Amino acid sequence: MKYSIKEKLLACALALAFAVPAAACAKSSGDEANASLYGGDAVVGITQEPMIFDPYTVEAAGDREILFNVYEGLYKFDSTGTLNPCLATDVVISDDATTYTFTIREGVTFHDGSELDTGDVVYSLQKASEIKSEFADVESVVDNGDGTVTVTLNNPNSEMLSFFTVAIIPEGSYDTIGETRIGTGPFMFTSYEAGIGIVLTRNDNYWIPELPYLDTVTFKVCADMDSGFLELENGAIDIFPYLMTDKANQLNPASFEVLSLGSNMVQGLFLNNAVEPFDDVRVRQAINYAIDREEIINLTMDGAGVPLTTGMSPVIGDAYDSSLDDAYPHDTDRALELLEEAGYGDGFDMTISVPSNYLVHVNTAVAIADELDDIGINVEIEQVDWATWLDRIYTNREYQSTIIALTSDYAPYDVIGRYLSSADNNFINYSNPEVDAIIEQIPLTIDETERNELYHQLLDYMTEDAASCYIQDPYSTCAVSRRLAGYNLYPMYIQDMSTVHLAVDPAES
Repeated sequence: MKYSIKEKLLACALALAFAVPAAACAKSSGDEANASLYGGDAVVGITQEPMIFDPYTVEAAGDREILFNVYEGLYKFDSTGTLNPCLATDVVISDDATTYTFTIREGVTFHDGSELDTGDVVYSLQKASEIKSEFADVESVVDNGDGTVTVTLNNPNSEMLSFFTVAIIPEGSYDTIGETRIGTGPFMFTSYEAGIGIVLTRNDNYWIPELPYLDTVTFKVCADMDSGFLELENGAIDIFPYLMTDKANQLNPASFEVLSLGSNMVQGLFLNNAVEPFDDVRVRQAINYAIDREEIINLTMDGAGVPLTTGMSPVIGDAYDSSLDDAYPHDTDRALELLEEAGYGDGFDMTISVPSNYLVHVNTAVAIADELDDIGINVEIEQVDWATWLDRIYTNREYQSTIIALTSDYAPYDVIGRYLSSADNNFINYSNPEVDAIIEQIPLTIDETERNELYHQLLDYMTEDAASCYIQDPYSTCAVSRRLAGYNLYPMYIQDMSTVHLAVDPAES
């Protein structure tokens, strides 16, 4: 007996719900009219156990969204996706994009009370160049003695500025930063208890005097999406940023504001290009033709997603190539032809490994398994915990296929750099010399129009290669209790709590 996809999704959701155990002095503004904005607390529901608090080695989006409130870089993205000065007040970039000279902001203190100076910046950027691949081309970081720091690169890099969002930490502190978690951000790290959550406390000495508003922010670990939603409804959670459309529609609009925005995430069925049969481009192409993206989005997201056939979301801007949108229409006959050509006319068995804490990815796996069955591919769905996914699949690349949503900074080079053959985060083992050459050329290209043309060429190559099976940029839908105001939804995976405050009672205003 063959069950419908919706029946399979329901069964999977029920199994997941039973398989995962349940988890759980106001600042004076100097303005009496705004005094009621300050103080109080907020609880943010998260469905991923925090793992890494080192800002230079953190990979998981669920960790990054928290650390955004603790650490800051020379530059920082805002909720519109604009890159703005932060711990630097400005930057001068040489015409050939080989030197970046930053003026360091004065009057900034770290959470331990020490004052930010150019020595901290030099130390932090040098440490980043030792650890982070994005800084591998840094030749030198020099304190100019006049409040500025100059970074010199071995090669021109016109795309480098977005990477200077990397955390600035106190000089000499890196060896213990994972435990001390000392940054300059609006909130200070207070405590972490596995399975329970993280508590952040307001930084009373934050360099933007009017921020933040709240006394404390708690990131509360929820067992899964459904339990998080129940806690939201019951008032135990104030902000829940992982809502499905059907859940959002159940909320009382008098009690919750629901926000939705393109997320700059790329959800896909990621195929290990180094493992049979996915080392054959025809098999990867066949899977792309077999997938009905619109149907999957309707089933798993109630339509709240943008279909993707490339590894980049259209929200990224001009680097995206919309001409590739229809590269892989749903075409079962073409999929069968390609499998026959590749020697898999009788189909094959495959395993999709999925992090069990993300119900949308589990549901997507169920829907894809049903569609691949139509072309003779028998799918086994393996649910793994998040720590296992990070270790075995992402780091060690011991898997056949997986479903996940990749996040990135709001910068096209950060989106695409993972496809360089030698990239540490190229967990799908994709390799194409032509793509490598373009990725390496992009930072050397000063003219923005020419850079965007290179991005288009790169996406064209990767689409033809069917590097993986891209599905959607899921809308980020977040519910916010009306006891709070000031929350901004970002086009990236970030929880910025600096502007959130208690809602003012109209009777008090």
